[in-house]
Amino acid sequence: MSITFMRVDDRMIHGQTCTRWALEYPCDGLVAVNDAAATNSVLKAAYTNASGKKTFVWTMEDWQKKCQKVIESDTRYFLITKNPVDMKKILVDQKFDPGIKTVVIGPCNDRPGAVQLGNNQSITQEEAEALEAIMQAGYEIEFALIKEKAIGNWRKFRGQFGFK
Repeated sequence: MSITFMRVDDRMIHGQTCTRWALEYPCDGLVAVNDAAATNSVLKAAYTNASGKKTFVWTMEDWQKKCQKVIESDTRYFLITKNPVDMKKILVDQKFDPGIKTVVIGPCNDRPGAVQLGNNQSITQEEAEALEAIMQAGYEIEFALIKEKAIGNWRKFRGQFGFK
């Protein structure tokens, strides 16, 4: 399969994604899916230029139209969303099969109503519900800014959001 790594990261494309994680999971390109970023020319350009790799910033609609081409490509891609809700739309609602079963949750900034799980890793109840749905669909969910700083699997945190 052409998806080598899946990540939720509120900064989407930055140094950790482009350099550090690419050492762990080789890739030739990045596909970031976020409606707001894809429809803002300044953000889209910033993300596209943040990497020396082939980089796409797509809306969810663009993703739906092009995801089969990604899978059929010889290019190895990271699939990145800005939040767990968008990742759930791809993996659960659209039933996209990336060929891998782990989603890594990176930076999710503190926000009103969010529960802090670790340093720079906070999620809302809505995001927790999305993570639970992803897990129930058969995926492992790991929280790690970088691999060496992993704080645990979703199973460790889900009780804080009412899941048993």
